[in-house]
Amino acid sequence: MTHILGLDPSLSCTGWGVIRVEGSRLAHVANGQIATDPSAPMAARLAALQAGIAEAIATHRPDRAAAEEVFVNKNPQSTLKLAQARGAVLAACGEAGIEVREHAARAVKKAIVGTGGADKAQVQAMLKVLLPGAAIAGPDAADALAVAIADAHRPI
Repeated sequence: MTHILGLDPSLSCTGWGVIRVEGSRLAHVANGQIATDPSAPMAARLAALQAGIAEAIATHRPDRAAAEEVFVNKNPQSTLKLAQARGAVLAACGEAGIEVREHAARAVKKAIVGTGGADKAQVQAMLKVLLPGAAIAGPDAADALAVAIADAHRPI
């Protein structure tokens, strides 16, 4: 049995989700979103993300984590903010000694829906099938659960 923490880093709202994997069976454990105050200083926002992920790790004790690979936005400021949020989230994993595996966004969509060109609505609909009864905290948590499921399907 393995527990995987999926991560969807963002400065405004980072999603996280934990699944349990037993053979080919998946089960929802928990999920959530960590929103930051846009009027707060950058350091405070990053500290809030790191603390929130550290709390999720301490509570759910995942065996490993998974995150989408970085993509470059047309807006360099957006890319920089994403990278900073991602650094805070990955630092929480590093502090806990948890390996983080990365997945391309298209690979995550393909693992969940069957096609790399799927939209968010299709991914969320499939999550309801793959994790029946799970109360998903919002779209960022849904994305994080999708990353965790994609990781569960990737050979080690």
